[in-house]
Amino acid sequence: MPLGDFATTTSPAELLGFRRVQTLAYDCAEAVAAQLRVGITERETAALMKRWLVDHGVDECFHEPFAWFGDRTAFRGAIANRLLGGFNPAFYPGSRKLEANMPFVLDCAPTQGGYTADIGYCGVLGHNAVLDKLMDDLREYRALILDQVRRRRTLAEVSRAVDALCARHGYEPRHKAYPFQVLAHRVEKIDTAASPLARSVFNFGLRHLRELASTAAQARKQGWSPLWNSGEASDHAPMPGLWAVEPHIGFRDVGAKFEELLVITDTDAYWLDDDVPHVRRWRQRGIADWAL
Repeated sequence: MPLGDFATTTSPAELLGFRRVQTLAYDCAEAVAAQLRVGITERETAALMKRWLVDHGVDECFHEPFAWFGDRTAFRGAIANRLLGGFNPAFYPGSRKLEANMPFVLDCAPTQGGYTADIGYCGVLGHNAVLDKLMDDLREYRALILDQVRRRRTLAEVSRAVDALCARHGYEPRHKAYPFQVLAHRVEKIDTAASPLARSVFNFGLRHLRELASTAAQARKQGWSPLWNSGEASDHAPMPGLWAVEPHIGFRDVGAKFEELLVITDTDAYWLDDDVPHVRRWRQRGIADWAL
């Protein structure tokens, strides 16, 4: 999709900045995935991601890298509990060790020069037929979300359409285990000059949290929400800007997701970049044409 049609609040140059950081984030996930071996822990994997990002010029993160292995990819056990208004310590990378044929999910949200991306990447150390099926089916969710937004459905209606597709597939919408049950969240460019110190709270960047809180306060006055879910607060027209969209589906003890930036304009919507790992995978398997 050409960059000429862009959200009224985002210039073509800024979209290129967001795209560069998104590519960097995916490069990180692919590089670390290639290093995974039996016995490595989630915490060690997240540390590898953080080190890779720092080595490649990342200033800070919207959130520190996440890594989930095995049934934790489907948010089973303690990780599924939404505690303290959405904060759950079990959500963070832990001591789970990777085993052969075990699925994994990597998630990182780097910031560079004020530009942020938030990506999700899944894979397996070996082979897992259930994960292959989930990853194949995610193409329908990508196509559905884009189609529904272009039809100017409310964001809550889009989220409910994702829920309905999960039901038809016999899957669970595991993004509902995320804080605020978000299918997506707004992404903004951070003004690094206004707040030069990058600090974090609960592994989330303080500048990002301030920006999100500011956006949320303005959004409430205007009748919309920067947190996109199936609830009443998201029952409004698609708002122009960039949104990190993350459908996360689960079947029994296996979960799969993608996360990438969606650009919404006053009249249209498009994925920021179609050259991303999950789309390349669908193309290699000959199942991508109708999903773009």
